[in-house]
Amino acid sequence: MFHRWFTLVLIFLLASAVIPIPYYLEVPGSAENLKDFVKVNTKTDTYDGSFMLTTVGVVRARPLTAFLSLFFEDQELVSKKELMGSSNSEEYNKLQEYYMKSSENAAKQVALELAGKSYKMTYKGIYVMEVDEKSNFKNALEVGDTVYEVDNQAFKSSEEFMKYVKSKKVGDQVSIKYVRSGKKKEASGKLIRLDDKKAGIGIALVDNTAISTDQDISIDAGSIGGPSAGLMFTLETYSLLSQKDIRKGYNIAGTGTMSADGTVGRIGGIDKKIVAADKEGAEIFFAPDDEISADIKKEYPNLKTNYQEAVAKAKKIKTKMKIVPVKNVRDALDYLDKLKQK
Repeated sequence: MFHRWFTLVLIFLLASAVIPIPYYLEVPGSAENLKDFVKVNTKTDTYDGSFMLTTVGVVRARPLTAFLSLFFEDQELVSKKELMGSSNSEEYNKLQEYYMKSSENAAKQVALELAGKSYKMTYKGIYVMEVDEKSNFKNALEVGDTVYEVDNQAFKSSEEFMKYVKSKKVGDQVSIKYVRSGKKKEASGKLIRLDDKKAGIGIALVDNTAISTDQDISIDAGSIGGPSAGLMFTLETYSLLSQKDIRKGYNIAGTGTMSADGTVGRIGGIDKKIVAADKEGAEIFFAPDDEISADIKKEYPNLKTNYQEAVAKAKKIKTKMKIVPVKNVRDALDYLDKLKQK
């Protein structure tokens, strides 16, 4: 009898450890030295110290690991919907790749401007972020496609694209040309009625742009996705473009999206990134000092800025790492400028 119960318990434990459930665990990821990721005119960073991007690890949960996460403060259980929204795994990964590519382009643009180097932005078309279930292009378009023509007309921005489509009527037939994995494709279908009562294809979209310059800038983050490395990419790229040792020998980690105007944006999981940076020996951490509107604060009264979250976590783990608030890349550069050479 004992052996039978022992076997059943063993089977249950094994099943709990291997059977996936629709939940994920967010855990501290890594702090990656950008010397390994960024090159400018074939040259890599040889200055002392390092700029580091930080990541959040995401792993599929099992019943056992989900239960055990209750006892680990740095592990957070999230549902598939919380993590991916309405996207499936493949769509989610494509979006993360797009966000990373956009982050790289924004970093290049801002770094070039800071270094006084010339560049040109090229509009490639509309990047498809989501396809509505009611869209007549549901079986043609996929997340990650780039639409570059509608009815044989090219556009210079998503605003021009939407203006043209909305000038037509619900039920009108349109033809589109798009690129998927480097291959050009075509599709036709009728426009549907959108929530604003206007005609539309039924997709969520953003501009897909590329930057061209006589500076050979290479940023390769490998399998890392998402937009949160924008600030650190910008600092590393600017240092190489300007040929200046702006970090003065310090190991500096950080996070934050990068906008074309240099604004550093809010990201998720900063508490876990603080842990990752501390383990890697970072001495300074740049944290987005985002502003929370009154309406958002009213809806989420306990919501903190990224900087506040970072400071709270740093205090909890008793790190000696200095947490520095940044609203714009200039804030980071001003801080670095005042640092004494290590």
